[in-house]
Amino acid sequence: MLLTGLDIVAATNFEDFRGQAIAILCNQSSVDSNYRHILDLVKPTAVFGPEHGLFGHTQDNMIEWEGEPDPRLGAVVHSLYGQHREPTDPMLKGIERLIVDIPDVGARYYTFIWTMALCMKACERLHIPVTVLDRPNPINGVDQEGTLLRSGFESFVGLYPLPTRHGLTPAEVATYLHQTQFPNLQLDVVKMQGWDRQAYADDLGYAWTMPSPNMPTVDTAVVYPGGCLWEATTLSEGRGTTRPFEIIGAPYIASWQWTDALNALNLPGVIFRALPFEPTFNKHARALCGGTFIHVVDRRAFNSTLTTVAMMQEVVRLYDDQFQWKPGPYEYEEVLRPIDILAGNDWLAPAIEELTPLDEIEERFRAELVEFEESRTSALLYSSGRRPSS
Repeated sequence: MLLTGLDIVAATNFEDFRGQAIAILCNQSSVDSNYRHILDLVKPTAVFGPEHGLFGHTQDNMIEWEGEPDPRLGAVVHSLYGQHREPTDPMLKGIERLIVDIPDVGARYYTFIWTMALCMKACERLHIPVTVLDRPNPINGVDQEGTLLRSGFESFVGLYPLPTRHGLTPAEVATYLHQTQFPNLQLDVVKMQGWDRQAYADDLGYAWTMPSPNMPTVDTAVVYPGGCLWEATTLSEGRGTTRPFEIIGAPYIASWQWTDALNALNLPGVIFRALPFEPTFNKHARALCGGTFIHVVDRRAFNSTLTTVAMMQEVVRLYDDQFQWKPGPYEYEEVLRPIDILAGNDWLAPAIEELTPLDEIEERFRAELVEFEESRTSALLYSSGRRPSS
């Protein structure tokens, strides 16, 4: 049976934190195995919420929200996705410990881990201990994909060097940041019990709640490491549909033409199905888009990042006069293009535009993952951090 960090501290009624003025970083997914929210189990002095709001009320991405006193909680809820992304000294005044119970979906550009990082930065400055209650990586804690964030491409979708798909839990990300960025922080971790690194979230039988409004299922999280790159294009990434990141398209796409071309690539672990669709909001709202549905038929073989690159290259081949990168600003970045901060470099976009062979791109991905391996290994809190060789 899987027990998350929250399950473990809840079983003792938060005994280790009694008598302390605590702040909690959490959102609507911060529930235990009985779906009880952390804020119903312990009374904090202050609460911090990430992008989308404390209970996920901002539907779309890049919508700021404001904090306010919450009479039910008897505490102030501070927004860390608005005027401030890093807690200010007044927000942390009188706080003796920050507890972090925040989900992640295993991809570098999911902003919750960077909200955690900025909380760690503020707490190191103010000598406030941080305790991270660990949760599973929903797309397993072994497999990695994509590119390593490079210097000069830091943003709120990647503040410090992590691969696109990092294969770490939230507490392991915190451990990596502690080792490499915040060595003077007092960091404590409450590890999970019974977690299998090889498992996906729907293998575990634990409480799945949407970590953000456009992350409804584990299947969404599986395609997201590559799928988020569509945000940097003028194609719809499926926001405004019931299956974001699995449905991709644009008004200029011919559904069956693109889908047939994608299936002809014989990419591992995936089958594409032609699907015209009409988003209700975001890009191309209320316009008929030609598109495709991404059916992942073998998660172990599927590589979301390489698959997305291949899909983009087929759009370039078929519709080169209409494929465009979306201009900024994006996630508080005013200068660099969205594609470059999501990729973490300036080489991936030209490789897509110039139709660089997929095997060459894949080899570069592998080299960058090898470069990160030592840092990743030192941050692992659970065994079996590598996929066994076949």
